[in-house]
Order: sequence, then C-alpha cells, then structure tokens
Amino acid sequence: MGKKNINALIRGHHNFQDLNFKKNEERFKSLVHEGQNPKALFIGCSDSRVVPELITGSKPGDLFIVRNIGNFVAPFKPDEDYHATASAIEYAVGILGISDIIICGHSHCGAIGALYSDVAYSEDILHTVKWLELGNPAKEYALSLFPNIPKEQLLRYTEKISVLFQLENILTYPMVKKRVDERSLFLHGWYYDITTGVISSYDDESDSFIPLEL
Repeated sequence: MGKKNINALIRGHHNFQDLNFKKNEERFKSLVHEGQNPKALFIGCSDSRVVPELITGSKPGDLFIVRNIGNFVAPFKPDEDYHATASAIEYAVGILGISDIIICGHSHCGAIGALYSDVAYSEDILHTVKWLELGNPAKEYALSLFPNIPKEQLLRYTEKISVLFQLENILTYPMVKKRVDERSLFLHGWYYDITTGVISSYDDESDSFIPLEL
C-alpha cells in the first residue's frame, strides 16, 4: 500500500478515536469487562466491497466474523493441519456458544467469476487455486441446469447456489450438526446484491432467495 493510501487509513483511525470511540466509549469498556457474546457467526467474502457490520448495521460485539475468498467453507477434515475457517467455526460454536450461523454470498463475486476463467496454476497463487476448488460443485450444478443462459445470469445463479453448497459443507462439522439437530443452532444462507444493497435469505419452502424481513 502506497503512502497516500496508508495515510488515508491513519486519518480514518484518528477520526474513529475522536468521534466514534468517544461517542461509544462506555460500550467499548463494557466489552472489555464482559467479554464477547456475539449474536451470530458471519461467514462472508473477503471482497472489500462487502462489509458485514455496515450491511447489517451491527455494533462492536454483535458479530463473530470470518472472511475468506468466496465465503467458502471447506468440509470437516479431522487432521492436525492448519484450518483457519474451521477453527473459527469450532470456536464460535463450541466456545462462544453462538445460536446462529450466517453464510453470506454476494453479487459480482471475484471467486465465482474465477471459476469460469480457468485461472492458471502457479506457485505464486497455489493456495488460491486450491481454495477455488471449493466452488466447483456450485459451478457444475449451475452449468447442468442452465448451460445456455447469458454469462452474467449464470454467474449470479452460481453465486447463490454456492451459498447452499457451503451450508451443506458446514453441516459436516460434528458439533454444528449436533446442535442443528438439537435446534440450538440455526443456519442462514444470505446473498448480498452489491448493485441494490439488498440482502436476500434462502427460503427452503420456495427454494429461492427472498429479501430479508422481520
């Protein structure tokens, strides 16, 4: 990041200290003493245009957030390797005891677009290429249903169907499955449209995404 960009972040931090922190100082102090008790685990994309706190109107302490490329969830794998998203899921469910998990996809997702671009393997992006494989089931399903629709429509559909595949993957985690079966944990598939600002939630009865309602 160049000096101009980093200076903009520094100015933003000073504005936060002078305005937001002072305005909510008691709230921040209470979070220190009370610890965290988030309302939900939010699994979203690393895309810089999608800010979970902003699009949900959340305050500090409301969300336990995991962001990665494509808002993917790798299936449970019981080994001793490093699993960042998996460890966050386990921490949220097993230690924080959250009651809701939101997996939120979004429109114009670069990860989904890359599935249709045949990203070439290289040692510089070997982890990225491997990670993108988690989107292949959604791509294959979308192509099997709509092999001839326009590219943009295909991308939007793949983005949404990928959310459902990630919900299936998270149910491979024994602790998640156990609590879902006990009805002490609830899963939600969301889709954020960058062009409209609308979040839709998957409704299994209609098998479609419908705008969030209270």
